[in-house]
Amino acid sequence: MILASASPRRLELLRQIGVEPDQIIAPDIDETPLAGEPPRACALRLALAKLVPGWGYVIAADTVVAAGARILPKAESLEQAEKCLTLLSGRRHRVYTGVAVRAPDGRVASRVAGSVVGFARLDAGQLRDYLDSGEWRGKAGGYAIQGRAAAFVDFVSGSYSAVVGLPLHETASLLRGLGYRP
Repeated sequence: MILASASPRRLELLRQIGVEPDQIIAPDIDETPLAGEPPRACALRLALAKLVPGWGYVIAADTVVAAGARILPKAESLEQAEKCLTLLSGRRHRVYTGVAVRAPDGRVASRVAGSVVGFARLDAGQLRDYLDSGEWRGKAGGYAIQGRAAAFVDFVSGSYSAVVGLPLHETASLLRGLGYRP
């Protein structure tokens, strides 16, 4: 079993359903959305692109945060994070996580889990405190729902684990469908 992701959250989520990867490989791909690409399609394309070569089962995933049709970046700068959080403040947005699994015989199965997340309106102090935490770094949309940003979430409709980074129900179903037995 290979987890094609360096995300500690995805590893924790896999362990939650009793799957322990033998190897973790961080794929090096360009995660830039294509011009005009819908968020759901982007999440699926990137998950499939991350399926690294391997000898066993390979699991890959990608999470995209979208405000309308606009795909928000994985925040790498304070300015990016502030723009994302300001845009999400007081609004609903969608989170799409694509997951792809390749079996040892080469068969590939994939799915996208979509969730709606409602954010409370953030005041200047909340925004500053969150930005100062640095938790936003490298996170799609500039936040981590499983961390401090949980205090901003009014509701989640859909898969919480998908918002964290790996839809567990869908992942387990794909693995079973491809013959994986832990």
